[in-house]
Amino acid sequence: MSQPRSSNRRVGMVTLAALIALCAWLLASAGFAQDPGANIPEPTGPSAYRSIDALRRGAPLTTEPQAAPMARVENLDLKRQRGWPEQPPTIPHSIDGYQVDKNSNRCLLCHSREGTEAFQAPMVSVTHFMDRQGQVLAQISARRYFCNQCHVVQTDAKPLIGNSFVAVDEVIAPAEED
Repeated sequence: MSQPRSSNRRVGMVTLAALIALCAWLLASAGFAQDPGANIPEPTGPSAYRSIDALRRGAPLTTEPQAAPMARVENLDLKRQRGWPEQPPTIPHSIDGYQVDKNSNRCLLCHSREGTEAFQAPMVSVTHFMDRQGQVLAQISARRYFCNQCHVVQTDAKPLIGNSFVAVDEVIAPAEED
């Protein structure tokens, strides 16, 4: 059995009135709220505006620091350890002049199934042959086609922060020796 029409209208009006009252209360309380930082005194002195940002390298926020020197690309062809789980491998050689666009991908000359033997390069991961639903494809997935979207060249840049990540191979190795 359905409720009478006037009962439904009354419930709707009460709900609307409660919503308006809530909005009015929120607006009023926002106007009376104090800024939590309002009572904190402004820093003074030469080190008052020091940044904790590693990119600024301790330069005051009120100045424009000199740019750090550009890191040089390492072209050593040495595989580097990863810095965190599932990090895309870094590129151990220069890719200057490589064309990677919708028409061509220079990386696949060496890293495709056909190119790995001729160029002694590692083949791209099997995950690059899967679509979003996990279906295996015959060719590289379109979402994995632009290599330098995830992979970067190795440089001689010093890390901005320390890293204590230990690769799984290093964790397993001592256990195998026992």
